[in-house]
Amino acid sequence: MRLLNRLNQYQRLWQPSAGAPQQVSVAELAGRCFCSERHVRTLLRQAQEAGWLSWTARPGRGKRGDLLFHVTPDALRNAMMEEALQRGHQQTALELAQLAPQDLHTLLQPFMGGQWQNDTPTLRIPYYRPLEPLQPGFLPGRAEQHLVGQIFSGITRFDDTSSEPVGDLAHHWEIAPDGLRWHFYIRSTLHWHNGDKVETAHLQNRLALLLALPALRKLFNSVSRIEVTHPQCLTFILHQPDYWLAHRLASYCSRLAHPSMPLIGCGPFRLAIFGPELVRIESHEQYHLSHPLLKAIEYWITPQLFEQDLGTSCRHPVQIAIGEPDELASLRLVSNSISLGFCYLTLRQSSRLSELQARRLIQIIHHTALLHTLPLEENLITPANELLPGWAIPEWPDAQQTALPETLTLAYHLPVELHTMAEQLRLYLAQQGCQLHIIFHDAKTWDGCGVLPQADIMMGDRLIGEAPEYTLEQWLRCDVLWPQLLSPAQYSHLLATLDAVQTQPAASARDSALKAVFAGLMESAVLTPLFNYHYQVSAPPGVNGIRLNPRGWFEFTEAWLPAPGT
Repeated sequence: MRLLNRLNQYQRLWQPSAGAPQQVSVAELAGRCFCSERHVRTLLRQAQEAGWLSWTARPGRGKRGDLLFHVTPDALRNAMMEEALQRGHQQTALELAQLAPQDLHTLLQPFMGGQWQNDTPTLRIPYYRPLEPLQPGFLPGRAEQHLVGQIFSGITRFDDTSSEPVGDLAHHWEIAPDGLRWHFYIRSTLHWHNGDKVETAHLQNRLALLLALPALRKLFNSVSRIEVTHPQCLTFILHQPDYWLAHRLASYCSRLAHPSMPLIGCGPFRLAIFGPELVRIESHEQYHLSHPLLKAIEYWITPQLFEQDLGTSCRHPVQIAIGEPDELASLRLVSNSISLGFCYLTLRQSSRLSELQARRLIQIIHHTALLHTLPLEENLITPANELLPGWAIPEWPDAQQTALPETLTLAYHLPVELHTMAEQLRLYLAQQGCQLHIIFHDAKTWDGCGVLPQADIMMGDRLIGEAPEYTLEQWLRCDVLWPQLLSPAQYSHLLATLDAVQTQPAASARDSALKAVFAGLMESAVLTPLFNYHYQVSAPPGVNGIRLNPRGWFEFTEAWLPAPGT
């Protein structure tokens, strides 16, 4: 705050002449700076010693002296910010950046990307929105889900090379022949970010808190209790077999925090700063797996950037670019993929909408130019013709001549592309004599949405994590959409089917059985995918090891910067 005060005082001296030489009295300068004449003399002396200006006083009270400026306030602000960042004083840099939002991004850009600061390899990511609190359980945002995976560890984890989980806090696990007891053997050298030793009882305590959350209780419905059967063994006792259990424990929603400090984990990075303008994580020196090569990663948040100019540092939430404005032309695409996740459309069949009419509506979506002519940014989406690879959308030639109802109601939530999709669908259905009423739920999930019972059609976004089939099983089991969309009898049958699927020990058998469940939902015109996203990360030269993960982010533990001078 002291630096900011000095900068503000300097700006007050500068402004009347916009930097031109001035002849001015000490009394006038004191009036500009809202301080005493004695204090303004101290300010002038300090600024002159720092090389910012030259002040030549003239003898006699009230005489005008000569004031000559050597540096602009903007240049001074940048120099102060650079020094603060070199010293690792991020909060000071933020205080110095107290500008109008539209100016903040331009000021911050020179400090973005990968830099060595105070002998510390640091990656700074400009981001388009504040991050939501990192609370236990399910989180709606991809960035928050990814960040949770960097700060917290789980009993198991996914390593991106397989859809099957591997050990994390647990070194390995054993399953009883009947599938009702799972023994997870906990590593003996674990430490929380604050240095405390991780005790198996800590993990039991945190898991009990997670399972008390309604959504997580649905996910772990088969778990009867969790016991510490040995100082290094955590045992799950089930009332029915659940061979997705290791997958459920590897999900981001099952990551575990310190028993008394919810923002302390034992993942590869510890949380150092979490604020509306800056989030900083730093590597955890006692991490139990491969250590990150970066010391720190920062999100510098400039929300108006996304609204005003999608062509700079955050082109789109699924297309991340790290670099300065004048570098954008030279940024290289370092990783890209088509998301397995998809935007979807579901239909509630009732007296207002029959199955045949629902099939006709799906045909309009997939067999016209509707999805191919959405007025969206180029290379942002690709229309979907299957739910997952090999899970094809059904064909219904007999539905082509079916008349649609006179009116239907559509409810949808974010992402923003569904605004465009809703309007395009309204125009297409109008050509078929069907008036579409549109209701927007301003959120990323259906949680807290009171309009679902009124809707005939619903659109949303389904993020697919590291294990696609398991992620879809979790979606059916936990999302509030399904009990609202299906009748009580249909939903009870769905849950019973999922319970039967999870009892199959072989992964291939579970995957095939789950594929049949979704094939039934698509065949009965309850569900259809709309489009997938193009995930992209671009970076300037010198930022290495960038690899996209299934959530559209890059693995922070793999990114690295060459040493200065190499």
